Amino acid sequence: MINKLLLRLVMLPSALWQSMGADVVQLRAILQVRLTMDDRKPMSIGRQQKKGRKSYSMVSVFMYCVLGCFYMFPLLAVGDRILSLTMYFSLFLTIMTLMLLTDFSSVLFDARDKYILFPRPVNDRTLVLGRLLHVFVYLFRIIVPMSVPGWIVLGLRDGWKSALLFPLPVLLLVCMVLFFVNGIYMLVLKLVKPEKFKDVINYFQVLASVVFFACVYLLPRFFDSEHTHDFNILNYPWVRYTPSYWLALCWSWIGYPVALAGTAVLSALAVVCPVVCLYVLIRWLSPAFSRRIAGIDAVDVAESKAPGIKREAPGKFYQKLAYAFNRSDDARAGFMIAWLQSSRSRAFRMRVYPTFAFIPMYFVYLLTENHTSFTHAMLHLADRPKHLFLLYTSSFVMITALSYLTMSDQYKAAWVYYATPVRVPGKIMIGAFKAIWIKYFLPFFLLIATFVLYVWGLRVISDVVLALVNVTLFVSCIARLSHRQLPFSTMEQMKDRGGRILKSFLVMLIPFTLGIGHYFSLNLLWLKMLFLVLSAILLWLVADSYGNTSWENMLQSEIE
Repeated sequence: MINKLLLRLVMLPSALWQSMGADVVQLRAILQVRLTMDDRKPMSIGRQQKKGRKSYSMVSVFMYCVLGCFYMFPLLAVGDRILSLTMYFSLFLTIMTLMLLTDFSSVLFDARDKYILFPRPVNDRTLVLGRLLHVFVYLFRIIVPMSVPGWIVLGLRDGWKSALLFPLPVLLLVCMVLFFVNGIYMLVLKLVKPEKFKDVINYFQVLASVVFFACVYLLPRFFDSEHTHDFNILNYPWVRYTPSYWLALCWSWIGYPVALAGTAVLSALAVVCPVVCLYVLIRWLSPAFSRRIAGIDAVDVAESKAPGIKREAPGKFYQKLAYAFNRSDDARAGFMIAWLQSSRSRAFRMRVYPTFAFIPMYFVYLLTENHTSFTHAMLHLADRPKHLFLLYTSSFVMITALSYLTMSDQYKAAWVYYATPVRVPGKIMIGAFKAIWIKYFLPFFLLIATFVLYVWGLRVISDVVLALVNVTLFVSCIARLSHRQLPFSTMEQMKDRGGRILKSFLVMLIPFTLGIGHYFSLNLLWLKMLFLVLSAILLWLVADSYGNTSWENMLQSEIE
């Protein structure tokens, strides 16, 4: 029912789509089939499948409403209404652009069109417009809940006129987002080779994750300042050249005063610019757009037909590390598999790379938790033992990498583990663990340790060494209790068993105990050395137990 209403909504301006060169009948048929297929296999955003029925996820609606609350703060904190709306639409535009870049690339670049629609007499403009309107339907499902908090605030503070006007600039903003995203795609496709395109999109995904995390933690703190009400748009004359300011000028139509000149022309641009951008995109850029999509698909097919196993030249860096840190051939094989596959898997990189930014960002958040400036907090940082928190939170990088080390979209390729004469699969797992530890955790920990030694001095070097051993012990316990699977051998959607919840809770007691013990030994070097020896012995025992996991124990851990 919802799809039918949305289909009618996007097909209302049929005359406009026809003037852009699209076939309206074909466009309607394409959209109807796309929406029907989406109902049969829901996308990860906005829909979920439950007990055999497809239903709009109320959890997703709630999450998007919460996200909309985070960039609603300018409407509450900034006194100048036009400036507050400019800031609000700027945040809205940035977040929506990043979401579209990361989550809808599979829709914009759906290679199945090559086999279904390309052989038919369907022109490029109809194909591109079909993709854009398809994305618009899903954007509508996301934008409505995300805009509800700002809509309510404007309605309560400014009256019914402001609430009635609000949907128009939001709709125009969606058109701008579509143009910006497609423009970025076309620019990236112009500058990089087709085989590198998905890697660039992966970097956008990492950037989006960092931006969302920053909005959650830092944006409310910024707008909590008592000086935000003193913002004056006259201090920012450059803002008149931004699309978000043009959208904010729509409120001048209902009587809100504007300090900067050129209100009539700029407010007209809020309507004219999105329509022109959409027209240019479909009218002139669509042929190149479709050819580039076909090129990406051809690259993917060529890569899929390439031999899956390629003999590497001897003496490479990761091979030297594999032989240096592992005694058995099985462990060396696990080391090299994890090292190479973690670089080739986009899903793995997407989940691990943002963690490197989350930890410093969260540390900055804690430094300014008492509403002190960052400069003041850094000047007095050496007087507080916060280096322990920074050292121990580095474990989240290893925890994240370890959590996705066993998961893969191509998990069926794991048959090779069972076809080889491997007597102790734990050797492969401990080798993979060492690869992730050396490749991801150790460089990041050394970077944090350098910062800690620079701020707190060489007197805390014993804390750095003890923290390194304790964190490694902690993640080893997690691997031993919860991740006794071969690398990249399980389904990504596989749910943890109920018994693992209790295990995870018990595992979380380990860093608490280690951190408390480390804190109380800060001023006692002999106690720290004793703690270090005991942690090292326990680490050796846990790693040895994990490395000697048998087939029976591994299967038992999966059943549990």
